[in-house]
Amino acid sequence: MLKEFKQFLLRGNVVDLAVGVVIGAAFGALVSALVADLLTPLIAAVVRVADFSSLVFTLHGSKLMIGHLLNAVISFLLAATALFFFVVKPMNLLIAHSRKEDPADPTTKKCLECLSEIPIDAKRCKYCTQPVG
Repeated sequence: MLKEFKQFLLRGNVVDLAVGVVIGAAFGALVSALVADLLTPLIAAVVRVADFSSLVFTLHGSKLMIGHLLNAVISFLLAATALFFFVVKPMNLLIAHSRKEDPADPTTKKCLECLSEIPIDAKRCKYCTQPVG
């Protein structure tokens, strides 16, 4: 039973998942720091409001803390924007750049007489039966 447990733990999927979770947590902290330390202060400088948490809407004596919701929405949008422009776009460009392949060799050619497509190795055109050089 211990041998099977060891085999289960050392399986590629489990190790890959563990690495993904650890890197995901570290990356989440990185994106949060980018948003909190760089992007949010930039927006606060433009809007001249550093924190929206003091915004409150009162309805029949109940306080609706819309400022906290607004802060959460702004943080989410900034995190998603940062993730898209600093991770997704560069990765897509990197993948597209690395996947450039040479064009495939042609498999057909045109008959000079009837201009139809024929296999590249053909000696005669199958449509007009003219010899193809």
